[in-house]
Amino acid sequence: MRRAAVAGAFYEGEKSRLEEQLRECFSGVTREEKENVLGAVVPHAGYMYSGGVAANVYAKLPMADTFIILGPNHQGMGSLIAVSADTWVTPLGEVEVDKAFVDALPKRIIDVDETAHKYEHSIEVQLPFLQFLFDKHFRFVPICMGLSDEETAKEIGEDLADTIAKFDNKVVVIATSDFTHYEPDSIAREKDEYVREAITELDSAKFYNRIYERNSTACGVCPIAAMMHAAKKLGAREGELIKYATSGDIIGDRSSVVGYGGIIIF
Repeated sequence: MRRAAVAGAFYEGEKSRLEEQLRECFSGVTREEKENVLGAVVPHAGYMYSGGVAANVYAKLPMADTFIILGPNHQGMGSLIAVSADTWVTPLGEVEVDKAFVDALPKRIIDVDETAHKYEHSIEVQLPFLQFLFDKHFRFVPICMGLSDEETAKEIGEDLADTIAKFDNKVVVIATSDFTHYEPDSIAREKDEYVREAITELDSAKFYNRIYERNSTACGVCPIAAMMHAAKKLGAREGELIKYATSGDIIGDRSSVVGYGGIIIF
């Protein structure tokens, strides 16, 4: 059982308070399911900072049998590419991993390893959004990534697409990343727009070039690129920016911000 590591910190730790917090995140957001969505990019900061951006993306996602969630490994623990097979718990209840999918994954570079997930927040903070919208009617596949190179992203993306193709289920691949970290608001916005353009074009080579060219501090480069590769192989043609904000929009201090982008891929 993988118990919540950041409940009470990144989001409310008690069920009723968390439900109220999620209602606030979705306040003013229209639920508009887009059945052709194959992938998405969502942030993973504390809900007070990035919950509104995340909610705008989740409001567009269709009901799926399985959500694959790719997140960076901030803690540096465990295998470099690690999938969890444990049941996860949040204040809203248990979420089952799609074990048939995990079993079917090629194990060339993906290890089944719980250690990498034990304290990592990036994937955990996505689950309450899915539970809030879909209750218990989904399973998920959490993959924590400690590498960021293009070759690894391509290999994981292809492995995911090939595995998805083996099942007659609706699957959506979610990559979680924050964008620019701790730069002035105007610089963060310019850098992030430059990088986002490559994501919406599903051009992974351009994406990596622009990450390196602008020395981007986005933390989920490999998760985003792997999602792009998987979605493109499954037939996706483009992406759409749903919402962008920075921490400066919330706290008013624009001298040093973190950027949050929400994107859907279809």
